[in-house]
Amino acid sequence: MLLNNFIILVFVNCVLAIALPRDKTQLSDEDHYEGGTHNPDYDHEAFLGPDRAVEFDKMELNEKLRRLGIIFGRIDGDVSGFVSEDELVVWIKYTQNRYIDEDTNRQWGSQDIDENGKISWSEYKNATYGFLTPEDLEGEDEEDVFSYKRMIERDQLRWQHADLDEDSNLDKEEFKYFIHPEEGQHMREIVIEETIFDVDKNGDGLISLEEYIGDMYDGKGEEPSWVMTEREQFTMFRDKNQDGKMDREEVEDWVMPRDFDHAVAEAKHLIYEADRDEDGFLTKQEVLDHYDIFVGSQVTDWGEALVRHDEF
Repeated sequence: MLLNNFIILVFVNCVLAIALPRDKTQLSDEDHYEGGTHNPDYDHEAFLGPDRAVEFDKMELNEKLRRLGIIFGRIDGDVSGFVSEDELVVWIKYTQNRYIDEDTNRQWGSQDIDENGKISWSEYKNATYGFLTPEDLEGEDEEDVFSYKRMIERDQLRWQHADLDEDSNLDKEEFKYFIHPEEGQHMREIVIEETIFDVDKNGDGLISLEEYIGDMYDGKGEEPSWVMTEREQFTMFRDKNQDGKMDREEVEDWVMPRDFDHAVAEAKHLIYEADRDEDGFLTKQEVLDHYDIFVGSQVTDWGEALVRHDEF
């Protein structure tokens, strides 16, 4: 029983960790700035895509530079010897779309058990939550029972939004929007609902400053400096009408901003950081000289594009 509870606890934590990155349209689960300090891991993930990483850190510098040079050639679509902002935007969106497509294929293979090209809600529920026992769902531990039922309810609501033809099954395209709801305009409402569902602890349909901070920091130990930054973000930018809470419209601006393109912003940022002669373009040498901005040397989950031998 103890082992089963431990496994369930790990599962719950993993589900919540996956579900809670807030700005669903951004290019990375990393924060671009942490407590006012630039976080290069965001750039690495945005530039390479969230599916290319782990082994890159093990490479010698010369090999890193060689492979980065190859990537530069792929970004330079007009073979001008310069990379423009537009070319960077195309590349960044390509890496994100590649990740989403590959992630969809990866998960689809484990869900479409009978290989009929569709997944029913019962198939998904059994594959994802089938390990839960009746005791887990009807037991005396009200908090755990509530958490499990809450997760299942959450998934079923998202399933219904992704099911465009309303046949209670998802084909692969619909499944993509189920696991990556930020990619579909028809999924905007469920992303907003899920965020309020997750963060609004008192059930008033609004997100207070305390709930906003509590979603990221449990209050234990010495308060990290970034918590103060997040409080300022809430007060100055999130809570637009200054009533002390985020309403539905303000939550939408937080998690699904309509007037902000992360790929464009990231392209501008990369050019700003690496454009030594300030001509608005990047040369291959400028990219190589600033390789740490594009691929970095930190241990991240992003960089695998440089270790796939079939690409190099």
